[in-house]
Amino acid sequence: MTEIGSPPQQGTHEKYERLIARAKQSPSAKMIVVHPCDETSLRGAIEATEADLIVPTFVGPAHKIDAVAKAHGLDINAYEIVDVPHSDAAAAKAVEMIREAKGELLMKGSLHTDELMRAVTSSTTGLRTERRISHVFVMDVPTYSETLFVTDAAINIAPDLDAKRDIVQNAIDLFVQVGLGTPRVAILSAVETVTSKIPSTIDAAALCKMAERGQITGGLLDGPLAFDNAIDPDAAKIKGITSPVAGRAQILVVPNLEAGNMLAKNLTFLARADAAGIVLGARVPIVLTSRADSVRTRLASCAVAVLLAAARLRAAAVKNG
Repeated sequence: MTEIGSPPQQGTHEKYERLIARAKQSPSAKMIVVHPCDETSLRGAIEATEADLIVPTFVGPAHKIDAVAKAHGLDINAYEIVDVPHSDAAAAKAVEMIREAKGELLMKGSLHTDELMRAVTSSTTGLRTERRISHVFVMDVPTYSETLFVTDAAINIAPDLDAKRDIVQNAIDLFVQVGLGTPRVAILSAVETVTSKIPSTIDAAALCKMAERGQITGGLLDGPLAFDNAIDPDAAKIKGITSPVAGRAQILVVPNLEAGNMLAKNLTFLARADAAGIVLGARVPIVLTSRADSVRTRLASCAVAVLLAAARLRAAAVKNG
């Protein structure tokens, strides 16, 4: 048994390795790295570059980026740096560069998530689309056979039904576009029966009906499902739940941010899972990294973004003839 606090056992990265290997078959994507002013964010971008995943441009105070590189023995002589005075300016400049088609992806550096997302979601100068912006954790859980998506655990605090529809559709589109097939989507609640006493069960039932009517496409939905009967076949069998999703879920849609955050962190710290993170629904994929992320997790986050960018380019080429 792996003790809490010890590193994951060997072989636990196999799902990420497959994603990274698939991403390496696509052209390296142009990525704008926002305010990489600590070792973790700067080293992560450099390692993703050395893995042939991205071609980065660093946006931030040049003297700080240079100081971090020198302090940690990182060679950044070959990299383009766009000098701005502080983190707010870095977020605004990075978004401007995306709007000017100077990059295909965004990556969060050492600034706060709120600072970056404020620039991304600006109604006048941001990167909004008609789709609600949402976050997906792409998780490699050693004890689970599937790559597991958890959404939304980082952006939408208490989404209503319309927002949940977009959250579900964003996650399905990601799953399909990175080449993982047709996803089995579990809409989670505390119980697997619909009851007016727990509003999230009503939302779950409505989302499943929306999928039946073509308002959500590309995935197989079931819900409400409790966590146990979403991911464990025996638990589903005991409760008498028969569906293509129950016990075999690949996307877990949580009722709210608090539930999602707790679930993702439980999987990370108790099940020794790795959690790559990506924001969807904007004009370009946005890689959200944490200071606690391992090298492999950062590479996986970049790989998912690269695969998504490549899929969008292929779709645009088909559309344009």
